[in-house]
Amino acid sequence: MEAFLVSTGIVALAEMGDKTQLLALVLAARFRKPWPIVWGILAATLVNHAGAGAAGAWITRVLNPDVLRWLLAASFIGMAVWIMVPDRLDENAEPKALRFGVFGTTVLAFFLAEMGDKTQIATIALAARYHALLPVVAGTTLGMMLANVPVVFLGDKLTRRVPIKAVHAVCAVVFVVLGLLVLIV
Repeated sequence: MEAFLVSTGIVALAEMGDKTQLLALVLAARFRKPWPIVWGILAATLVNHAGAGAAGAWITRVLNPDVLRWLLAASFIGMAVWIMVPDRLDENAEPKALRFGVFGTTVLAFFLAEMGDKTQIATIALAARYHALLPVVAGTTLGMMLANVPVVFLGDKLTRRVPIKAVHAVCAVVFVVLGLLVLIV
């Protein structure tokens, strides 16, 4: 349960102001069909985070436990630094056509935007830390949905009211604490 709850909280916080959250806003404004966008976000996140979680689980079997401990601590502390750098959506990242429909466009855009993203890296690190693939993937996926679904439905109103810098600071502190706990425990 701890792996699920920590994964949900960390990813929900890390996703605030992230490029995929901005992408959700762009998709919602462009297509004005929230449900296909929400289902597309869910599908892309499940596939992406399942792969990332599997990579994290694989890493735990390949690396020496001491090396893994230092690597995990460094990755959590690195995430703390990275989370403080705000994301911006590239202008050319906006979907130009409905060639794949709203759902297909959302799946493709979200899957590609999530590659190498903070939340994908966090999923790898959390799966390696907790040795619990399903709870981590379920938690990180729920965290993505908690952060992105309100943006799809409420859009710009919500993103203007949430103090993104404060959310990023809290998330950075959580990542530092996790990194230190990996070294201590």
